[in-house]
Formats: sequence, C-alpha cells, structure tokens
Amino acid sequence: MDLLQSYADGNEEEVDQIKAGQNEDDERQSPNSSSSPDSSPVRTISLPAKSAAPKVDDTMLSLTVAASQRSLSKPIDPVQHAVSFNPTYDQLWAPIYGPAHPYAKDGIAQGMRNHKLGFVEDASIESFLFDEQYNTFHKYGYAADPSSSAEGNYYVGDLDALKSNDGLSVYNIRQSEQKRRKLEKKKELSEGHDLEDGGDGDGDEVENPATEAWLKKNRKSPWAGKKEGLQTELTEEQKKYAEEHAKKKAEERGERGEKGGEVFADKSTFHGKEERDYQGRSWIAPPKDVKATNEHCYIPKRLVHTWSGHTKGVSAIRFFPKYGHLILSAGMDSKVKIWDVFNSGKCMRTYMGHSKAVRDIYFCNDGTKFLTAGYDKNIKYWDTETGKVISTFSTGKIPYVVKLNPDEDKQNILLAGTSDKKIVQWDMNTGQITQEYDQHLGAVNTITFVDNNRRFVTSSDDKSLRVWEFGIPVVIKYISEPHMHSMPSISLHPNTNWLAAQSLDNQILIYGTRERFQLNKKKRFAGHIVAGYACQVNFSPDGRFVMSGDGEGKCWFWDWKSCKVFRTLKCHEGVCIGCEWHPLEQSKVATCGWDGLIKYWD
Repeated sequence: MDLLQSYADGNEEEVDQIKAGQNEDDERQSPNSSSSPDSSPVRTISLPAKSAAPKVDDTMLSLTVAASQRSLSKPIDPVQHAVSFNPTYDQLWAPIYGPAHPYAKDGIAQGMRNHKLGFVEDASIESFLFDEQYNTFHKYGYAADPSSSAEGNYYVGDLDALKSNDGLSVYNIRQSEQKRRKLEKKKELSEGHDLEDGGDGDGDEVENPATEAWLKKNRKSPWAGKKEGLQTELTEEQKKYAEEHAKKKAEERGERGEKGGEVFADKSTFHGKEERDYQGRSWIAPPKDVKATNEHCYIPKRLVHTWSGHTKGVSAIRFFPKYGHLILSAGMDSKVKIWDVFNSGKCMRTYMGHSKAVRDIYFCNDGTKFLTAGYDKNIKYWDTETGKVISTFSTGKIPYVVKLNPDEDKQNILLAGTSDKKIVQWDMNTGQITQEYDQHLGAVNTITFVDNNRRFVTSSDDKSLRVWEFGIPVVIKYISEPHMHSMPSISLHPNTNWLAAQSLDNQILIYGTRERFQLNKKKRFAGHIVAGYACQVNFSPDGRFVMSGDGEGKCWFWDWKSCKVFRTLKCHEGVCIGCEWHPLEQSKVATCGWDGLIKYWD
C-alpha cells in the first residue's frame, strides 16, 4: 500500500494507464478466470519502466554544433599552427582582434616577424609593374596599393600629387609631351624631304654616313639626334678640371711609370722636445752606456708600459738594431711611428707616406734608415732621423714583405715579396730592378737570409718553401709536402742553424739551414691558435726560448730544448700579431696587436 501511495501523487492519466495495464495483465495471466467465479481475482501492480543506462547530458554536443557553425564567422587565432576548417577569404584577411601583445613591438609576436618592421607577406607581382610603381613613388610620391583588391583602384602616398598628375606613372607620357614629340617628328620629316628634293645637301654628302646630311636623311638610325643641341666647347670649369686631370696623370707617369702605386704626399711629424741635445747628438743616437746585462734570457711576467697612438691595429714592430732604445711600429691606419723605450716612453716621430695600411717594416743595419711596405703598392725608404722619404719603389703589386741584404757592403740591395708571386730585387742607388725571382705559385709572404747571407728562404701562399742563391733566380731547394700548410712568418735561430716557421695548422716547425734544409721532426711547438693569422714567431737572443703571438691575444713562450710551453701571457684584446725580444735587456719583450696597442713586458 505504501508503494501505491508513493505513486498516487502522479498524473491521473498515468494512473488510468496503469490500471488499464493491470486489467490487460490479468486477462493474459488468467484466461480461465471466468470459468471459476468462486475464486477471488488476483490483483498485481506493474511499475513504470526504468532504464539502467546512465543519463547523457547533450549540452556539450549542442555547444559543439553551435561552435562549428560559429567558427565560420569568428576570426582566426594568428598564433595557432593548424586550421581545422576551410576559412573564408574575409577570415584570412581580417585584422587581428584583441588587446596588443604586451611584449611584442607593434602587437606582432617575435616568432611571426620575418622583417625588422614586422611581418612581410609574399606577393606575386611582375618585375616591370614593381619597377613602375617603385619609380613612380620615388618621383611623384604616390603608387598603387598592392594589397588592395582587384575591384578597387587604391593608391598610397601623396594623393594631391596623384590628382594633379591624373594618376600618371613614370612610364606614361603626358599629352603635352606627346604633342611636342609629334611636332618634332613632323619637323624632322620636312627637313628630310628638303634634303631628298636636293636642298642644301650635296649628293655625295647624302650618301656618306659620316656627314650630317646622311644622319638627317636616315632618321631611323640611332645617331639621328639633334646635332645643333650638342655641346661643342667646354665650359671654364670643365677646362680647368681637364687640365688638372691631365697634369695629375703626367705626374703619375713621370714618377712611377704606367703601373706604379698610388700617389700620396710624404710628410713626417716630430713629437719630441728637440731633435738634438746640448751636445749636438741626434735623438736617434743610442745611449753609450747601454750593454747586455746578462747572458741568460728570462721569461717576462708583468706589463711595464703601453704605447697607444695608432687609431687602428698594429701590424708589425721592430726594435732599433743592436741597442733597442727605440721601437718602430707599422699601423693599419697607414702611419708608421717610432717610440722611445728607455726614457720618456713617448712617440718620437710619425711617418705619413702611405695611403693605405702598412704591411711590413725593416731597419737597415745601423738603424738610420728603414723600409716600409704598404697596401697602396708602394715601398718607401725613409730617413729615420729627419722623416724624409729617400726613394720610393713600386711594381704595381702589393708588397707583403721587404728586406735588405744584411751584408754591410750590400745595404743598397732591396728584396720585396709581392702579391704577383715574385720576389723583386732593386738596386736602391740606381732605382732599377736588377733581378726577379719568379717560381712561386702564390703570393710571397717571407724572405729570410741564411748561410752567411749567400742564400735566402722564401715562403708563399702556395704552401711551399723555396731556397734561392742570392742573385741567381733558380731554386736550389724546393720543399713541399702534402701535409704542409702556408707559413706566413719565419724566424732565424740566433745560432743560424735553424729556421722556425709559423705553420697555419697551429704549430711551429723547425727546419735546418744546412745543405739539405730538412724538417726537424723532433722539435715541434704547439698549443697556440694561429690559423688564419700571420702571427710573428721569434727567438730570445740566447736562443733558449721560442715565442709567438696567437689569434686570441696571447703570447706563448716555449723552451727550445724540451719543446714544452713555458708560459703564456694574455697581452691583447683580439689578435696578438707581433712579438719582439729586446736585443739587450734579456727579460723584456714587446708585443703588438690588432687593438692598436704596443705593450712592453718584463
């Protein structure tokens, strides 16, 4: 009964249906009930059907369907990598919605940029049309907008100029210009008819292509211009320029020959207090009391002085011969400077005679003169004291190395290794080329005299060493192995028995200077990084140490006997290109680098 009561609150129609269902069930269950009237009827109650399946919420399904319908009109997220439906043209070209990106310039994220001003889209446009619009914009200030649709004819830029020019491009011709050209053509036609009728032109002149009559008759030829418009006389300014140019060319031919180097005014500036002291001694005179303090050399430990004055890198340094009281430096700022070492430590004189960077420098035996080689293709011979250029030499090629014959009686013989694979020999007294050594297959990098200056060794970009007899242009020894690299710097050991060659595979190789010029396989100095740089290699005056700069600004010292690294000094920012041991003060070393500094170490 309680169960019936719980369903009594339902709908009346539902109750009627339940009762009807009960009657039908009774009839099905007891078909013979009419035959036994005495028995009481069995009353059964059927409950409404219940499903065991869980109830499904179709809200998300309806939302998904609605979202798919709405996706056809919503904007596309510019940061998504894939689009799951076919967007319309309007969706693809719609502006970006929402607030600006807080960490992106102009609202465009860094990942979307392909140009410093934002995102540049690819566009298909004919080169002629692009040139037309580009030139039109630069001339008139307006151009067709390439992003506008084909239906509209939109322009960008100066719209007032667009109206005044009626939208003309640089390739369109105005009506007035067209009329002017038609009139000129008619005039030329009438002149041509006059000539054909036998006007002022002779029959022979009309037939001769060199005459003006023939040009006027044959108007279709490319020379049929307006002859009266051609300039016949030069203006005063043009005459003046032509005279100056001719004069300059004549000077170049007179001084340097047809293939000489660049012309540059030679000048020098003295920076010291006075060029002569109270006793009349020159400023380059060495101190008389200077002599070697010790036979043994020691590795320097600390920086004692820095010379700065070059505005660009320093490519080479050389101590004054025998005494070392002055140091000469070649700069990439086209200047050569000489510095005091013992006293003030200041720049004493600047030599300006090259128009480009100076590549190499070399003192004569007594230090009163020196050579410079520059990238302006000139070799100059300077007086150290006065700063005057004694003579200039050039082959029209860049000299990479310059040397004088070390013999006292041959100090007038100059050798230069050039970029055209030759070693050129001059007699500086006459200024004539006396010999050319032409066997190398690449630019010549070094020249080193050996065997009491009777022979010299050269290295080149062709990765070979060649030994020459001085004065005879025939190679007496050719050294080239498959494993060899280019050797941009070579130095002679103080005992003259060995050569140290800076190889570009980051090692220093040792060659004997005796008859066979063999590679000493037991001696090899490595650890530094010089690949790509012509870092100078050098010896201590007693021959106990080998030193070299490297590409990281360090100066390396090795022990000659053990071949072990003795010490490294961090000398420069960038490349340490040159290093020289002081000839008298055995523990002092000078280095130069591409940071424009020369440093003195003790």
